[in-house]
Amino acid sequence: MATAKPAAKKATAAKTTRQPSAAFMKPLTPSVHLAAVVGTTPLPRTEVVKKLWEYIKKHNLQDAANKRMINADAKLKPIFGKDQVSMFEMTKLVGAHLK
Repeated sequence: MATAKPAAKKATAAKTTRQPSAAFMKPLTPSVHLAAVVGTTPLPRTEVVKKLWEYIKKHNLQDAANKRMINADAKLKPIFGKDQVSMFEMTKLVGAHLK
């Protein structure tokens, strides 16, 4: 005859809200080439990437075969330095245009 095991109590940890890193929230000034896409006002790095993605989607710049690749248009080519970059490489290249 099988015996029923008592249900184990799960420890409830106090849930803490995660605070954003101050480095990501610090407003940075975009370069002249990047300002043509995201604007001239200082923005946090997260907002720059968000606006860049809005621009990419609005102008249909994602590669049709591989959505991870971004095709550069006339405004993005000075930022990227080449015709096509991956979305991971894009964030690295954009960092060089912020100060």
